[in-house]
Amino acid sequence: MARIFDVVENPNEMRDELVHRFPEQGSGDFRIGSQVIVREAQAAVFFRDGKALDRFSAGRHTISTANIPYLIDLIGKAFNDRTPFTAEVYFVSLREFADQKWGTPQPIIVRNPGMGLGVALLQGYGTYSFQISDPQQFVTQIVGTTGIYRTGDIQTRLRAMLLSKLQDILGESTAARDVPELIGLVEELGTGVRAKGQDDFKALGITLKSFYIESLKPSDKSAEELRAMGMLDVATYTQLQAADAMRDAAQNPSGGAGLTAGIGAGLGIGNVLGDALKQGTASSGAAGAAATPPSVMTPSEAAGFLRVSEEDVVAAIEGGQLKAKKIGKAYRISREALEDYLKS
Repeated sequence: MARIFDVVENPNEMRDELVHRFPEQGSGDFRIGSQVIVREAQAAVFFRDGKALDRFSAGRHTISTANIPYLIDLIGKAFNDRTPFTAEVYFVSLREFADQKWGTPQPIIVRNPGMGLGVALLQGYGTYSFQISDPQQFVTQIVGTTGIYRTGDIQTRLRAMLLSKLQDILGESTAARDVPELIGLVEELGTGVRAKGQDDFKALGITLKSFYIESLKPSDKSAEELRAMGMLDVATYTQLQAADAMRDAAQNPSGGAGLTAGIGAGLGIGNVLGDALKQGTASSGAAGAAATPPSVMTPSEAAGFLRVSEEDVVAAIEGGQLKAKKIGKAYRISREALEDYLKS
């Protein structure tokens, strides 16, 4: 014989629960006159055959055909008011779920005209908060017949939506700002993501309450990792690898395997760096001719052609790997010395 529930409630505080179904499996048998107790920051929605019968807010309620008028059709006039009816009750948490974490599992590639390779790879992380604003829609669209639905069950979906909006915002913003300026506008970017995400969240019966960017900075992933993820084209990958190799060479006075590690089997550092410089020249057309290294260079000029820092070039000189002439306190590097170094 089916159990008839005279009191319907969910005393759980629902700290990480979004929805708790009563009963968790199957349908419950309820009476006209049964009590429904809904606690603060909860809502209770009666469902039958996938359709919402009514919603109860916080407080104590008595089930009647007045607050659930659809019951008239369900139980009919041939039965007295104590006849049981079957339904499911979904207790939905209306509290704000704050401090939800988000992060970029892969770098976001953005334009960075006039600086370096013309692109930048950004990574970030932060927090967001949300609140269920339409319990009936949320249960219908997301929960279905699940007994208990927790925050962890929807986090992946919400993060994907937020990262999509963040990528859109970054793409739009870099059309007018360079990356260093953009990194200083995390509050404005967060506001933009929140505004862009509202409609998508609303379609699920949720309100996006906040979105904060705690950190946004260039990616620290190596060129090899980014290439494996399909984040770089061949030309950009080769140039970044050449820069990495030059840096490693400057930090490895003894030379050896460190000069070619990760560049690829059968390719020497001179060939890779030389090809990278040629690609940079060819991609810039007529302007590329002006990018040919001059006969004599400062460490800063040599660093510019090699796409490394001036400190890396100076380290290579002081390590005895790159020949240079010291005049007073300044170094001067000949084109021939640079070519000899790249071929060594």
